[in-house]
Order: sequence, then C-alpha cells, then structure tokens
Amino acid sequence: MNGRFKASGGAVGGGLLVAGTTSDAGKSVVTAGICRWLARQGVRVAPFKAQNMSLNSFVTREGAEIGRAQAMQAAAARVEPTALMNPVLLKPGSDRSSQVVLLGKPVGELSARGYFGDAGEPSSGKTLYAGRREELLGTVTDCLQELRRTYDAVICEGAGSPAEINLRRTDIVNMGLARAARIPVMVVGDIDRGGVFASFFGTTALLSKEDQALVAGYLVNKFRGDVTLLEPGLAMLRGLTGRQTLGVLPFSHGLGIDEEDGMGVPPARTKSRAWGRVSLRGAVRESVVAPPHGAQVLRVAVAAVPLMSNFTDVDALAAEPGVVVRFVDRAEELADADLVVLPGTRGTVRALEWLRERGLADAVARRAAEGRPVLGICGGYQMLGERIEDDIESKAGTVDGLGLLPVRVRFAAEKTLARPVGEALGEPVAGYEIHHGVAEVTGGDEEFLDGCRAGSVWGTHWHGSLESDGFRRAFLRRVAADAGRAFVPAPDTSFATLREEQLDRLGDLIEEHADTAALLRLIEEGVPEGLPFVPPGAP
Repeated sequence: MNGRFKASGGAVGGGLLVAGTTSDAGKSVVTAGICRWLARQGVRVAPFKAQNMSLNSFVTREGAEIGRAQAMQAAAARVEPTALMNPVLLKPGSDRSSQVVLLGKPVGELSARGYFGDAGEPSSGKTLYAGRREELLGTVTDCLQELRRTYDAVICEGAGSPAEINLRRTDIVNMGLARAARIPVMVVGDIDRGGVFASFFGTTALLSKEDQALVAGYLVNKFRGDVTLLEPGLAMLRGLTGRQTLGVLPFSHGLGIDEEDGMGVPPARTKSRAWGRVSLRGAVRESVVAPPHGAQVLRVAVAAVPLMSNFTDVDALAAEPGVVVRFVDRAEELADADLVVLPGTRGTVRALEWLRERGLADAVARRAAEGRPVLGICGGYQMLGERIEDDIESKAGTVDGLGLLPVRVRFAAEKTLARPVGEALGEPVAGYEIHHGVAEVTGGDEEFLDGCRAGSVWGTHWHGSLESDGFRRAFLRRVAADAGRAFVPAPDTSFATLREEQLDRLGDLIEEHADTAALLRLIEEGVPEGLPFVPPGAP
C-alpha cells in the first residue's frame, strides 16, 4: 500500500484536510482515528495542523513545543512527533493576546488584531506577524510539503470552522491551506449538538466557488440511535450539495484522548478510569470509577485555575482504579480531597490572585499545616514557593507566593523546553518541561524531580511525570499514607497500554463506521472532478 500512495501521488504523499462545522466538532478525534486506521493498513502517515490555539502543549525530542493534540495524533500514527506537524502554535495569555510559537520556539506575544494584521494596530515588535500572512502560509505549506515527501499520507486538521468569513483573508489552517496545497477537504459535524444538516449545507454555501471545489464530503460525528433513520437526510444533503457523507460515527464514551485546551474547563468536572471521562467542556457531572484495588478510593481535587495548561497531567491519576479526579473552584471542595493538585497555567501570577480571591490559597495552606498532601506542577509549583519575580509574563514584578515550599522563582525571557529523565521515590521517571520560570530551591526535606518536597507539599516543573507507572504508584502510596487512606495502587495499570487501547478505539471507529474506500480515494487521488457550486458562496 505504501507504493500505491507514492505511485499515484508522484513526488509527494497523499493528503486530506479534516475541517469542522464548529470548534469541538471532533476534528482532533477523527484525524487521530484516520491516522491509526491508516497506520494499521501499513501506510506511513503523519498528522499536521498548520496553526493551533491551545494551552495544552508538548515538547518533542528535538526540544520543540507543539500542540498536545498533534503529539497524540502522532502516537496514533505510530510516528515520533516533530515541529513540522504543528508549525504555528498560539498560547493564549488573555482574551486578546497570545504567545506565538513558530516551528517549536516562542517568537513573541501578540494581540489578536496584531496577529491578523489590523491596520490600526500600533507597529512594534509585538506585531511581528501583522500583515505577513503570505510568509506564514509559506512556512506552513513548506512544512506540509516536507511531511508529504517523507510520508505516504498526511492527515491535516483544520481549526474552528472553514466558513469563518471574517478570517478567510488571513486563513492559513483551513481553506487557505487546502487551496495552497491542493488537498481535498472533509467536513466533520457534531450531530449531538443538533442542526448538523444546516451546518453542513451552510458551511459549504458560505465558501467561495474556488474553496467549495475542494470540499469533497462530510462526516457525521457523535450519532446516537438507528443510523437508518438518518439516511433520508443524508440523501437529501447529497442532492442539495452534490457531496456524499463519508461516514456516521457513533457517540462513544470515555475516549480519553488529549484535548486541545483547558480554557473551558468548568469546576466540578470529574475524570476517572475507562477512562470513564466525559468532555471537560461538558456541563453534567459524571463519575465512572473502576473499583479500587485496596479498601478505599483516593480523591484528587485539581484547582481549575485561569489559563490552565497541560491539565492532561492528571489523566494518569484518573486511569488508576479507585482514583477520582475532580476540577474544583471553591475552597469547600478541597475538604474531602486526599490530594490537591495545583496544575500548570499560562498566567502564574493571575492564577495566584485567583486562588486568594476564592479562599483556595488559605485552604491549601491549612492542608499543608495539617500534613495533608498537595502537589504543584509547573505554574502550580511556582505558586507554592516563597516569591515570584515576574517581569515577563504578567510584568507584576515581585509577588509573594503561598510560602509552602522553600523556592524562589524568577521569570526568564527564554523559555525552558526540555525532556528530562531521572529518578524519584526509587523509580525511573520521564517528563517534559515548558516554562519561563526559573526556580531556586533553598531547602526542603528532599529533592523531587528537580523540585522539592517540604512536609506533605510536593513541587516540580515536570509535566507528564505521572505517566511513569512505577513512580505514579510510589507517589500514590505516599499520598495515601499521608492522607490516612486504605488505598492501594493496582500493580498492573499501564498508562501507555491504556492510551494505545484508546487510540485503537479511534481507529476502530473509522474502520467500522466510515466509507474507508472513499477516504482512500480522496487521500490518494485528491479532489474529485465536477463538484457543484452551492450558492450563494462567500459574500
């Protein structure tokens, strides 16, 4: 099959852009599922997202920062993630500004108006990309071309909706990319939200004639019930648009994949094994916990701080039988927690203020005084220290921390991006670091993953450390002992195996519920001829 792709594609491999009628329609899941399905067919496949906006990021082996979703998709494709797979990453620092990460390295902090080239934006170093859409498009198409020369197929993920007509002029991730690379587009719609037929039709009808010529079909996501009841609507949609529906994916609980960002994470969200977790953006409480290996469960409360980053750090805890993980925003919700986690954040000083405003800071301090476990990761670790000197992120100057760890933090202009390995609690550990804060440890009871422990308070800059099975079990045993819980970690939980099983489930969804023959034709042969124009087109 490898030769088949290369033979028909010439010098480059095949390609497909997975777009969506809305944000959170399922583009990331579908892209990962197609990657896993193709990889199982022996196709050398890679994921790609030209521009991602996310606080959930990852560090590649070469020290580049990319979206965590693209790292997950690379795992689905069974390839090593690289900066080529996500050349532009925007990390929001507020409602109106983001840090721009280009080819894995931060290059500036820009306002939305500056990034999209508003003529009224003041000229400064912060408007580095104002009016430079063609340069950015050239960068992302070069990255895509390099991947297509290396792999048999590249599955691209769009962002938001391709019909965001206010942004079409500056688009480099949806139809702008598809036009530049001449790749077919499949539009995904979330039927669970309702209005999927109108969304498919409206998305197509709002595109220009040239853009519509690349929209090759649709994919329905999250369908519940008897698919035969949907078929008359699909037939009418084809009659109206001239495009087929390439599959109907059923609603599937507990997929457990890395989500793009945590900006919408509400309080009291629950995660647990199966993963048994629902979307963190959901509004309904749900807790599905595998029975504990020991006599009691262990309850973990994660402070849902503003601009939370890499909340996937607690996924490995949620995968443990008998561990319940909740995201909380009220002090009283910490009362019954056996472990409190202060997660990473893109706004350490802002998150610290938020903890104090809500009484959470005092509640965490009381826990520490009582010898009850607290874990700080990255920004959470920084908040637990004595003081923070920040002239980079918040520009707040010197700010008092919570004073629970003997650590002083100074924010540096250069970001630390690393993939450390080491040992803690007698077990090997691997992780990754993404931070501007430089920590000086001045004391403590013991070192802990380049951070420290003082009493029952632990802190580290290492993301992903809890994915190391032996270390996670050792840490949970310490937490259970300090919390007075008869909790025993299961001896056989392999987080890597669970993740592989979830990625295989995504591949199964595509293999069993999509028109895989039609997908192969699109990827291999490109856009079909004669796709009709759906009026009125772009205004």
